[in-house]
Amino acid sequence: MSKIATTKELVEGAYKKTRDNLAIVRNRLGRALTLTEKILYGHLIDPEKQDITRGESFLLLSPDRVAMQDATAQMALLQFMLADKNESAVPATVHCDHLIRAYEGMSGDMKIAMKENNEVFDFLESVSSRYNIGFWRPGAGIIHQVVLENYAFPGGMMIGTDSHTPNAGGLGMVAVGVGGADASDVMAGLPWEVKNPKIVGVHLKGHLNGWAAPKDVILKLLGIMTVKGGTNKVIEYFGEGCESISCTGKATITNMGAELGATCSVFPFDSRMSTYLNTTDRSGLVEIAENNKDLLTADEEVAQQPEKYYDEIVEIDLSTLEPYIVGPHSPDAARPLSKMKSAAKENNWPTKLSAALVGSCTNSSYEDIGRTAHVAKQALDKGLKMQQPFLVSPGSAQFKKTIVRDGLMQTLNDIGATVLANACGPCIGQWRRDEVKKGDSNTIVSSFNRNFRGRNDANPETLSFITSPEIVMALGIAGRVDFNPLTDELEASDGSSFKLQEPTAPELPENGFLSDPEAYQAPKGGSVEVKVAPNSERLQLLTPFSAWEGEDLVDMIPLCKAVGKCTTDHISPAGPWLKYRGHLDNISSNMLLGANNEYTKGPGKANNVLTGEKELECQQVARDYKAKNQSWMIVGDENYGEGSSREHAAMCPRFLGAKVVLVKSFARIHETNLKKQGVLALMFNDVADYSKIKETDRISVKGLKQFSPGQLLTIELKHSDGSTDEFKVKHTFNDEQIKWFKAGSALNLLRQQS
Repeated sequence: MSKIATTKELVEGAYKKTRDNLAIVRNRLGRALTLTEKILYGHLIDPEKQDITRGESFLLLSPDRVAMQDATAQMALLQFMLADKNESAVPATVHCDHLIRAYEGMSGDMKIAMKENNEVFDFLESVSSRYNIGFWRPGAGIIHQVVLENYAFPGGMMIGTDSHTPNAGGLGMVAVGVGGADASDVMAGLPWEVKNPKIVGVHLKGHLNGWAAPKDVILKLLGIMTVKGGTNKVIEYFGEGCESISCTGKATITNMGAELGATCSVFPFDSRMSTYLNTTDRSGLVEIAENNKDLLTADEEVAQQPEKYYDEIVEIDLSTLEPYIVGPHSPDAARPLSKMKSAAKENNWPTKLSAALVGSCTNSSYEDIGRTAHVAKQALDKGLKMQQPFLVSPGSAQFKKTIVRDGLMQTLNDIGATVLANACGPCIGQWRRDEVKKGDSNTIVSSFNRNFRGRNDANPETLSFITSPEIVMALGIAGRVDFNPLTDELEASDGSSFKLQEPTAPELPENGFLSDPEAYQAPKGGSVEVKVAPNSERLQLLTPFSAWEGEDLVDMIPLCKAVGKCTTDHISPAGPWLKYRGHLDNISSNMLLGANNEYTKGPGKANNVLTGEKELECQQVARDYKAKNQSWMIVGDENYGEGSSREHAAMCPRFLGAKVVLVKSFARIHETNLKKQGVLALMFNDVADYSKIKETDRISVKGLKQFSPGQLLTIELKHSDGSTDEFKVKHTFNDEQIKWFKAGSALNLLRQQS
């Protein structure tokens, strides 16, 4: 398999299948189609018989490729190894971008990463080579930028083991974040299953100008829809404003669609995508895409009567859009930058910045850095530099080499940048800070995509705000988060006052990108030996989970009753725990460390109702229950499992003995991950029943012998005073997913079928 697996043959084959499928689907539906429908239905396994009821059915699809990052690829590939296949059934790649810390800068950090993670990198390199999977070495770049630069194509379908896989929607691809079990299934040749999403049409009018950037489109949308407003929905952009945004700008918008909880986001094919394909040495795909443009855009009737084809419509006027800033602690805490002064005063936020950060998979394009450098140059000309640490995370090796060649990196260095490795770094909690102690209140600003409490630096008192990279630069120069470059002045080194001018920059390098020939390793095939040391602390071969015993689940203890926001960061934190992503037993020691448990005083704690011990780590109590064959469960609030696609948040509870997770509502990926691992994922039919569950209850799930799609199950609570309660719970399991539960996991079912 070549480095650039997006060959003409692959794309032509995808378009032919799409065209054949849509001929059947159009005959069935008898109406015009949205772009989302064209791509989804174009990848159906069975377009004639598949139920395609929007918002209700589950689709069986055949993705064009799979992408995995190093932190999630370990478990995905360990599961794939159990499938007993000779090679991946679809083009696939592994990208080493998560296991690299951000501390002193690229050179030093890479040396430490290679020493610390050598065993894991060697495993990923060998297992990729063995199963015909492309391998991008540590330092090659962040998965989503590398995919955009090399593999994404309009009208294609990809799944990736990272929640920001939808970044490729900026190049017109349906790209969806999934758990490792989904990836291993597709690589094993099985269909990919996803709930047929509803479609939100976002009508973009006008064009961006001044300080407004593509980032502001998605930040405004987050303020409108919130972090759970996109669950089981695709965000499809349409209107004249789309073509006014560069391809990489579109990718910024679709990347952060993950923060809406959306399945993915997608833009229609246009000339800006053609320009990007040409500049990234894929000009051969442009003519193919142009000849199939009818497959890569919505039908004309959709734009003429959008209310007829979309489940929801949101309008955004780009011409009047202001710069936005979101935070702290949630990406939907959105406000125009002009409102930041009053918000900071009202909430008593510290306005002095302790750090400014630019880059990441969300905003590391040539246009982003060009506009950022344009602002920096203005400040340098006035004798100013950054007043606090300024960290830059380049998105890929070829991107970094290019901005060095073109002088943009020098400008960032001159303003005070510490250039980090071409990796995720502070965006995912891999940031080591010496200047701020844990527990110290401080304010940072970044161009990243997530700002959950403690995510960037493990300090829960860090107030993290997100905005566009050019605004990050302006705020960093001013040294405060409530600065507004549209209205406020700065003081030059000579004492004079000046205003920053609107940033401008080309969207792509005039002389193209400089490639890095050392970044990629091609696979060698079945002759490669994959080794996992039996005494390794980093890697552990998997043992299949036990199957359902055929009876109702009875007398379970509620280990944790999560209150409020409980993301996958809370359920299975990253940061220092990333080193155990390939060792299920070791990483399970982080289970629920960030969850606020109603039954205890602090996060991450549980009481052992069998022994009477109080305020232990959740994993300690779970291990004791498991050793004593005591079944237990988790109770959760709204949008439980929001955030990252990490399936460890499902595998760790399963490994430690969780039978059920019962919540008010789920985030899409986490619910699927739980089902894949054989956990019974249930929701309150009446959310008021959440309050009935007490720590000393014994909980049973009744009706499992008749478990079927759409049928309510019954929860029985036995209270410590001898009284009982009953209420109904619902679920979204379909026939195939019920088989996963009965087999003990989707992987168990695959092994049985093989």
